[in-house]
Amino acid sequence: MRKTQKTIALGGEPISYTLKRHPRSKGVRMSVSGERALTVTAPAWLPNYFIERALKEKEEWILKTLAHFSLSRFDLDNGVALYKKYKEDARELVSRRLEYFNGMYDLSWNRISIRNQKTRWGSCSKKKNLNFHYKLALIPEPLADYVVVHELCHLKEFNHSKKFWELVALAIPDHQARRRELQQHQLQ
Repeated sequence: MRKTQKTIALGGEPISYTLKRHPRSKGVRMSVSGERALTVTAPAWLPNYFIERALKEKEEWILKTLAHFSLSRFDLDNGVALYKKYKEDARELVSRRLEYFNGMYDLSWNRISIRNQKTRWGSCSKKKNLNFHYKLALIPEPLADYVVVHELCHLKEFNHSKKFWELVALAIPDHQARRRELQQHQLQ
């Protein structure tokens, strides 16, 4: 297999790619890696202009995929920086609000973790560990209170039954409105 570095103009900008010539390849295959690298695999006998034509036909996909990987890398780096910056603020907020609201419930838990979860503001494990998203430190406190109480109540009711929501309502009577408002805030 032969590898060469090539460049083609797509979307008005030069795009570099690695061309792999493989003797057993039956067609032109394209892939984009997480490092924002385009790789094209083609049969050894196929002329370059066929490969360039195939790239032009897939121009929209290539540009969109390259942009996605660039954005993902930026978001990941940015997310890690934000997490480091706000993790301890979130831990202080959660600890303070758990202590306050637990005055109504008198429940116990094992560990509190502040995480950068993909889809959840909080969670409660069967082992009574409470996990919270660091972005609780970045939203209005009444919404953070809702998340804290929600997870606190799971220590007693490990479900979303009527009994669970009655427990939540003891501390947060307007929990439905707060839940709707919380959905307007993005985790990622």
